Amino acid sequence: MLAKLRKSCSCTPKKLKNFVMDFLPVLRWLPKYQCKEYIWGDVMSGLVIGIILVPQAIAYSLLAGLKPIYSLYTSFFANIIYFLMGTSRHVSVGIFSLISLMVGQVVDRELLLAGFDLNDDAPSAWGDGSLQNDSQSNSTAFNLTVAGMNVLMGIFRLGFVSMYLSESVLDGFATGASLTILTAQVKYLIGIKIPRSQGHGMLVITWINIFRNISQANFCDVITSAICIMVLVTAKELGDRYKHKLKFPLPTELVVIVVATLVSHYGKLNEVYASSVSGAIPTGFIPPKVPHFNLMLRVAVDALPLAVVSFVFTVSLSEMCAKKYAYTIRANQEMFAVGFCNIIPSFFHSFATSAALAKTLVKTSTGCQTQVSGVISAMVVLLVLLFLAPLFYSLQKCVLACIIIVSLRGALRKFQDVPARYHVNKVDTLIWVVTMSASALISTEIGLLVGIVFSMLCIVVRTQRPRTTLLGQIPNTSFYEDDLEYENLSSVPKVKIFRFEAPLYYANRNYFLKSLYRLTNLDPNLEAARRKKYEKEKQETTLQLVPKQNDFQALVVDCSSISFLDTTGEMLFYSIHNAVQFAKDQKLPADSTDGEGQFAIITRHALGCVQQWAYQPLSPEELCCLSDATQNSHWGCSPVPGWNRLITCICTLKCR
Repeated sequence: MLAKLRKSCSCTPKKLKNFVMDFLPVLRWLPKYQCKEYIWGDVMSGLVIGIILVPQAIAYSLLAGLKPIYSLYTSFFANIIYFLMGTSRHVSVGIFSLISLMVGQVVDRELLLAGFDLNDDAPSAWGDGSLQNDSQSNSTAFNLTVAGMNVLMGIFRLGFVSMYLSESVLDGFATGASLTILTAQVKYLIGIKIPRSQGHGMLVITWINIFRNISQANFCDVITSAICIMVLVTAKELGDRYKHKLKFPLPTELVVIVVATLVSHYGKLNEVYASSVSGAIPTGFIPPKVPHFNLMLRVAVDALPLAVVSFVFTVSLSEMCAKKYAYTIRANQEMFAVGFCNIIPSFFHSFATSAALAKTLVKTSTGCQTQVSGVISAMVVLLVLLFLAPLFYSLQKCVLACIIIVSLRGALRKFQDVPARYHVNKVDTLIWVVTMSASALISTEIGLLVGIVFSMLCIVVRTQRPRTTLLGQIPNTSFYEDDLEYENLSSVPKVKIFRFEAPLYYANRNYFLKSLYRLTNLDPNLEAARRKKYEKEKQETTLQLVPKQNDFQALVVDCSSISFLDTTGEMLFYSIHNAVQFAKDQKLPADSTDGEGQFAIITRHALGCVQQWAYQPLSPEELCCLSDATQNSHWGCSPVPGWNRLITCICTLKCR
């Protein structure tokens, strides 16, 4: 043991090299980069993503409650760091609407606690820059806390956490958060000033404030928003319809921003119509600054769900791309990559990042081959940072809100999938509805927690009360299915086949027995009482009535759906074996499949006399032999109905 520990703690040049290469995967794949084959696709996808990234970065700054320059910083650093540390070739890491929303909620809450007035364009707050400085300080401290949690999760190999967030939970969470994002942008769409809502029920409170102040709507912003949404939605729908004919997506957002900025500048919409604009965006990089560590403890609770969400979305998209293009990723390394995409930028005034679905899909559709495309995208952002940022001074906030809302189309379309989802799986649909409702009506963080807990409860309930059926044979095949779902199934004479579709353990032991007794119309306690009554009547009268006979004499328990069982499950089969008084001279050939190896071993220990036949799935021929044996055998049993006349076979069947 000590030798093994000493060996694992030793440091050799080879181990050091492997550690560095594992920590920076770019050192492994970049020397093997096939320039002639990959460079065109990487450059093309990098330019397209960069063009899309710039307007989205400026727009998502509204969600985070920060100046647009910080969104550009975030996009630049995230692409560079993920290029060095990421294991996915196609994922696009940067700003993400959901992450920006969660950052903005924390920033707004801390500013309210500090006594700031968060009404838009409040001169007292913005005049000396104190509000913006506090916003930036809170966001960087929050970002560093999230990053630290990601790195700790990577150190402790907690990548498996992503498995506990089902697709229904993630979809419901994203849809509920999208409703919150949409609600937060309505005030920019119509140009009204309402207080920023915080805490639980923000969505409802915000809509109440919107309707109270609807009469103050700015008609310039309303008309601009209507035109921008029409153009964006039309272009997106046409792009989706003819995407197989387009070599790359239409840069609609960039065109809308350029045109809207020119119209706003030369039409003087801010001065004449009081339309809110983005304002001055400085060029270059602000000097780095150490985040306030005293703020990190205050936002630690909020950082945990954001750390989990950013990691889960990144790993999910990475695995999706890896399966599509036949390569592998490392979940724990992805956690490190996401963590360092936030740690280093925290000192450069950036906020939290994650992989983004829309940009990842665009990246794969435009010929991306490696993360070199991320470097190209970073160069496009750098060009804007150094030279082009001041040109966006006159860009209206309502235009940015339109870009954000149109980008939510994919998440909001999940409502259309509810009927189809319901027909496929009712429980998953319920999980989606609960998670979505909690995320929208309570808060995003609480919604995620509610979704996870409710999903776990559904798993427990599913195993406690699983589906139980009696099986019949499909004619002219060796398959067996539920006799309630399939028509014209043939039953094996004198044999009943019972299927239990869940693991068998202490929590569902009683349900197993109740279902078995209900479907087979047999209960040992009732049979014992019936036997006593029959014996008593036999002694009191000389006239004998023939008792009602069971319609079957062999019971087969199909264990193909029982993935595991605990000690209680073992003893359950043992008690069934004892209750039916298994005929010692009957030896039936049966076995378990390779997938049921653990079950076969356990049953051999639990059912000593059954070990000779619990090896093979029963074929139709063997079931026919079993049927014949039950009809023609003479075991010397009394005519009293009871479990002593049953053969119990615990085995697996050849099921479809």
